[in-house]
Amino acid sequence: MFSTKNRKPLIADEWEEEMYAYIGGIIRGEGGIQLEIGGVSDHVHILAKFKPAISVATMMSKIKANSSKWINEVKVTPRTFAWQTGYSAFTVSESQAPPISHYIRNQKEHHRRQSFEEELVALLERHGVKYDPRYLFDDE
Repeated sequence: MFSTKNRKPLIADEWEEEMYAYIGGIIRGEGGIQLEIGGVSDHVHILAKFKPAISVATMMSKIKANSSKWINEVKVTPRTFAWQTGYSAFTVSESQAPPISHYIRNQKEHHRRQSFEEELVALLERHGVKYDPRYLFDDE
């Protein structure tokens, strides 16, 4: 899960599916499998399998760098597009993949009730991840 820089609502409904397909291509190009992708105007969730030889950090770097380059090259947004500096990644067991897929597919509905910030904090707390709120979001 990762957000647009400063959580600006820059991902438009008109091109989000094309961006999701592009991200899927990045994952496949690295030997991974995209199982689900979805989000809203300010962030994206991905459920994927990565090859064990490539780290999550490397994959996230490739996904974010190449997708933001694509977004800026095809000029789908009137301003320069960038992703936040960080990301959140969680390991998911095979038995939990179906409910996680459902959750990702229903992001638009989910975020009518909860902001990205609230969602991230709830996920971190539910999984016992310690965090410093000062560094959770990369506001300018």
